[in-house]
Amino acid sequence: MAKKILTIPEDEKFLRTKCEEIIEIDKKVLREAEELLEALRTSERPGVGLAAPQIGIGKRMIVIESTGWKNDKDELVGIIKLQTLLNPKVTKFSSEKEEKFEGCLSVPMYNGYVTRPKKIKVTAMDLSGKTVNINASGFLARVLQHEIDHLDGILFIDRIDEPSKLLDASQSVSDRETEY
Repeated sequence: MAKKILTIPEDEKFLRTKCEEIIEIDKKVLREAEELLEALRTSERPGVGLAAPQIGIGKRMIVIESTGWKNDKDELVGIIKLQTLLNPKVTKFSSEKEEKFEGCLSVPMYNGYVTRPKKIKVTAMDLSGKTVNINASGFLARVLQHEIDHLDGILFIDRIDEPSKLLDASQSVSDRETEY
């Protein structure tokens, strides 16, 4: 059975705690990575990423994956191949920013418009301990930033700069992509 995804306000204290680095990739870490992926894939609401603290694990681990969806031009967009990243860190980001719609499996009652750097570079480890460097832009950059924020106890609602950009999740939004 998949682990429950923690939500605010019930689990806010844990969700706002900074996670510990992973020093050794042992059987426990590998099992937790499997639990994280299972929670993402079996979530009641669609998501494209999940961070370990969202299922009660205080470690610096994220998983991202998206099979995509069709946009209004009937094009398949938003595809992200499965990646489990340990100790991910944004090492570079562009000065160019963009504001896009975000949601979060741990903040089910709100969605909103968040401004983030358009391009980033992330350094992390994969499950074999190999260093991974990811140059990301657009949707992938946004998903990575959103998930890495979770590892520092930051929720997307903390990044919203004005109240009018925070929306009740029941509102319909035309450019809504999916939840992170």
